[in-house]
Amino acid sequence: MIKILGAGPSGLSAAINLAKAGYEVEIYERKKDCGDRFLGDLQGLENWTNTEDITQTLKGMNIDINFDCHPFDKLLLADGKKTSKEFEFKAPLFYLVKRGNMPGTLDQGLKQQALDLGVKIHFKATIPETEADIIATGPNTREIFATDKGIVFKTNMPDMAVGLVNDKVAIKGYSYMLITKGYGCICTVLFEDFNRTDACFKETMKAFEGMFTLDIQEPKKVGGIGAFSLQNNFMQGNAMRVGESSGLQDLLWGFGIRSAITSGYLAAQAIIHKKDYAAMAENQFKEKLKATVVLRYIYEKLSRYGYGFLVKYAHNKVDTIHFLHRAHLFGKKHKFIYPFALRSMKKRFPDLKL
Repeated sequence: MIKILGAGPSGLSAAINLAKAGYEVEIYERKKDCGDRFLGDLQGLENWTNTEDITQTLKGMNIDINFDCHPFDKLLLADGKKTSKEFEFKAPLFYLVKRGNMPGTLDQGLKQQALDLGVKIHFKATIPETEADIIATGPNTREIFATDKGIVFKTNMPDMAVGLVNDKVAIKGYSYMLITKGYGCICTVLFEDFNRTDACFKETMKAFEGMFTLDIQEPKKVGGIGAFSLQNNFMQGNAMRVGESSGLQDLLWGFGIRSAITSGYLAAQAIIHKKDYAAMAENQFKEKLKATVVLRYIYEKLSRYGYGFLVKYAHNKVDTIHFLHRAHLFGKKHKFIYPFALRSMKKRFPDLKL
């Protein structure tokens, strides 16, 4: 019997792979359903940190696409002032997925796959971490580096993805409007001064109202947090920590679903093949985590020259996805900048384990 604490993407990924291998699996989830902490948020499955398309990666990890998963190969990026550029990519930049306990969400899709394989999920229940084989309890609220706030809504607007970089709408972060198949999401993501989240969201709405004729029907509030660590506790006693519970996130922009699912898969493989999960996770994630520290440092340094400069710089790249992929590899330039970036980020985020 394998016991998993937490029924998010990382815990469910581990459960699916263990059940496929013939293991008896039980999950303990303190909320009443999978995805219950989300209210229909649209999130991105990023497609740039690996050369393999994320849909193929999921198939390789025994995850079926039984949830809404819409590819986006276009992005309008603006600084909210004078500069805006439309990017068209050779492959999807990301896939939009919905989060929550309603039909079509990533959470409900993974839940159904687990149940179909005989996994038992105990909702509104928990066990001590010392009794768990895998800990997948989500972000550590003591290690927050970003917050987001916004709305989801029904709409007649066409499908689109719009990013807005401007400290008035999102301090050291970004705001976005995502629309797919009559459903939309407008949010602001802050990396500093979290007490100004409400004010920034109001400015975000003003900015998008100035750019588009908005059609917002039945809006609902959404929001969340991001947690990050470099001192990753992949093991706690005999239990394996996966997903954001081990600090796996992207310090640059906060795209963590791919890492969460991958970490759950690795934990399952460690059990099935009797391998060292901590070593596998270190090898898979450590350098990419360090790379995002460097990228966050550079992003904030360059933003001093104006976000319009960053928009133009990115637009000059012939193959932006290839550029982003190489940027997330911890190469010689990263290693040179890393000590300076780490020192700076420790001052910026004193609560994080860096």
